[in-house]
Amino acid sequence: MSYADHLISIKQLLLKNNAKIIAHYYVDEQVQRLAEDTGGFVGDSLEMARYGSKQKETTLIVAGVKFMGETAKILNPDKKVLMLDIEATCSLDTGCDYAEFKEFCDTHNDRDVVVYANTSAKVKSISDWVVTSSMAVPLIEHLTSLGKKLIWAPDKYLGNYVIDTTGADMLLWDGSCIVHEEYKTIELKNMIAKHPDCDVLVHPESPRSIIQLANTVGSTTRLIEASKASKKKYIIVATEKGILYQMKKFSPNKIFLEAPTEGEGATCKSCGRCPWMNLNIVQKLLDVFNAKTNEIVLSRDIINKAKKPIDRMINFNLNNKINRAS
Repeated sequence: MSYADHLISIKQLLLKNNAKIIAHYYVDEQVQRLAEDTGGFVGDSLEMARYGSKQKETTLIVAGVKFMGETAKILNPDKKVLMLDIEATCSLDTGCDYAEFKEFCDTHNDRDVVVYANTSAKVKSISDWVVTSSMAVPLIEHLTSLGKKLIWAPDKYLGNYVIDTTGADMLLWDGSCIVHEEYKTIELKNMIAKHPDCDVLVHPESPRSIIQLANTVGSTTRLIEASKASKKKYIIVATEKGILYQMKKFSPNKIFLEAPTEGEGATCKSCGRCPWMNLNIVQKLLDVFNAKTNEIVLSRDIINKAKKPIDRMINFNLNNKINRAS
C-alpha cells in the first residue's frame, strides 16, 4: 500500500473507533507522519500523556513504549489506551524492578524518591516525584534548596548530569538506556573534527564524556528546537535517530549526522535505534483494533498512587514556566 492508501485506511479506522494516535519522536517516520496527518500528536512522553487528557476521543493509540502507554492511562483512566506493540518496553523501565527498587528505597527512607518518566507505573506509585529530562535540573535545584536528600532512578547518566549541574545529594540507581550508552567519545571527537562547522546535540541519558562534547544538552523537545535555531550546516545528533524526521522537516537544508555508536568497545546493541521503538510500524497501526492483548490495564490503586507524583511534576512544570516568563 502507498502512504496515501495507508492514510485513508487509518483515518477510517480512527473515525470508526473514536480514536486518536499519539506518537513519540523516536518511532518510525511514517508512523509519525500518520499521527500528524490524522489529527493526532507527536511529542515527548509527558506531552503525549497530557495531550491525550485534552481529547474528546475515548480511545488513545500510543505509538511508543509501554511506560508511555501507562502514563497516558494514569492521566486518562476512563479512556482505552492501546499500544501498537505491548512488548515495546525500555531498558530503563525493565532495569528498575519494582521489588528491588522498593527495598532500596526502604533502606534509605530518609530520602525523597525521584524517578524518571521511563519507569513502570508500579515504580512511579512508590515515588515522591516523577521527572522528565526537560525539568530534571530545575526540579532537583528546587528540592536541593529545601535541603532534601534524594534517591534518583533509574538512569545513572542523567543522574550524574543532574549532580554535575546542581550539586545535589543523590543516590543513583544503576540503570541506563541501551541507545545512549552506546555513543563513543573518540569517534564523536573524530566526527566533530571532520565537520568543524557543526553543532552537537546530546540527550542527557548519554555518558558524561559525550555530554561534555555537546553544544546543547536536553530533552527531545529541546534538541529539536536547538536544531531549528542552529546556524551550522552540520548537526550531529546523539539520541534515538527517529527524532531526525522532525529535525529534517523543520530544517531541510541542514545535514544531520547520527553520533557514532561504532568503535572501540562497541557492542552495537542499538546502533542509534531503540529496538523497542522500532516495533512501532504502520502494519501494527492498521491492525491495532484487532489485537487482543495490547490494551494498557492498571488497577485503580496503582493509578491513584502513581498519579500523585505525576501531578506534582505537571504542577511544578507549569509553575516553573510561569516563573521563568515573569
